[in-house]
Amino acid sequence: MKKLVAILSLVFVGCVTTVVDVEESAELKSDYKVAYFAGGCFWCMEPPFDELEGVITTIVGYMGGDVENPTYEIVSTGASGHAEVVEITYDSNVITYEDLLKVYWRNIDPTALNYQFNDYGSQYRTEIFYLNEEQKNSAIRSKEDLEASGKFIDPVVTAVSKAEEFYIAEEYHQDFYMKNNLRYGVYKKASGREVFFKQVWGEPDS
Repeated sequence: MKKLVAILSLVFVGCVTTVVDVEESAELKSDYKVAYFAGGCFWCMEPPFDELEGVITTIVGYMGGDVENPTYEIVSTGASGHAEVVEITYDSNVITYEDLLKVYWRNIDPTALNYQFNDYGSQYRTEIFYLNEEQKNSAIRSKEDLEASGKFIDPVVTAVSKAEEFYIAEEYHQDFYMKNNLRYGVYKKASGREVFFKQVWGEPDS
């Protein structure tokens, strides 16, 4: 169910990123919707959503910067202003945007400003990019609920911003956790993600 590549007709050429019109991608099918989340290293943001029933596909890329057609080389320096982002296409008849938000919050440290775990820089910031007023209101409401929950002592600094152009990352970043399972496993364990999530939620992240 995960990779319906034909839906987006993606073509990757070398290390060139591809731009996606967020409004067009949101109109793929009447019941299919799109969500954009930045949560630190995008390698780690695909797996929790891929396993959800109703998620059609996930694609990693860049959003929120000032440079057109950015490459990983410039994004990774923080100079372009982009965040590493996961694009989630999902069937709204099966899973809701609010459900995705719940999974998102459980897979980030929302109190970390411009870093996530062992990854430092604005490219690793947490940010919810909304496509419409409905998503905006849901994101703000879920953030307020998290703040009121008492899960975190420090303020929740995750931004809620209007979606901009989404640039698809280079092919080798797509499904990195499947194509480079060993390297991904070592990286994730060393990052401290699992320890953090267990401390906050009482169980490892999904």
